[in-house]
Amino acid sequence: MKTVILAGGLGSRLSEETQVKPKPMVEIGGMPILLHVMKIYASHGFNDFIVACGYKGEAIKEYFISYHLLNSDVTVSTRTGKVDYILPVVEDLNVSLVDTGDSTMTGGRLKRLEAILRQGGTFMLTYGDGVGNVDVGELVKFHRRHGRLATVTAVRPPARFGAMVFEGDMVLEFMEKPQTGEGWINGGFFVFEPEVFDYLADDTTILEREPLEGLCRDRQLMAFKHEGFWQPMDTIRDRDFLNDQWKSGKAPWKTWGKH
Repeated sequence: MKTVILAGGLGSRLSEETQVKPKPMVEIGGMPILLHVMKIYASHGFNDFIVACGYKGEAIKEYFISYHLLNSDVTVSTRTGKVDYILPVVEDLNVSLVDTGDSTMTGGRLKRLEAILRQGGTFMLTYGDGVGNVDVGELVKFHRRHGRLATVTAVRPPARFGAMVFEGDMVLEFMEKPQTGEGWINGGFFVFEPEVFDYLADDTTILEREPLEGLCRDRQLMAFKHEGFWQPMDTIRDRDFLNDQWKSGKAPWKTWGKH
């Protein structure tokens, strides 16, 4: 099953990083967050990706074209230019990199992939800047069990600020809560049937508006409720939070190596 990753946005709230690279290439723990997303899926056996590139997409292409070389030990003959891999990288990811336009909206990016996906059956889609310990295998089972055209992973929104408990003017408890306990929001990690392309118009289509609203009206959108960890990387604060989690050695979204 193919997984589409939307990786074409400008990332304006991370401008100190995204002036020189696309948002999905911003690093968490020395590795682009895009690769973190892929590893989440691959840890559940889904390793066939289509990256919908846009703004500075050439940086994503260059990264994956050089990935095998840069992540392997090599012996190079300076006379012939021959490269022998001593300890080649063992990750098995199949990554298609497709230019979907610099200013195309999210639904438009998906629409541009219709020729690739329309005949391939069920596929998945997520954002290239959000991670979570989503059980992707259970997500797919949930989608198939309900037999609708679309499933979205519903998540608890992360708290932007800490919370304090007082006794008078004294602080009794200070909490940096990673997520709130109220409400549900779109967390990505979608599963779609090819018929969703009937809800997409052109490059100006925003997936999260008319298409998902139309699926709701037609009673074709299910919600897979994820109570665990989920975190987008929208701001510098988010980037720093994710890096701190990674440095702690207990990053909740690191599902790879556990199966």
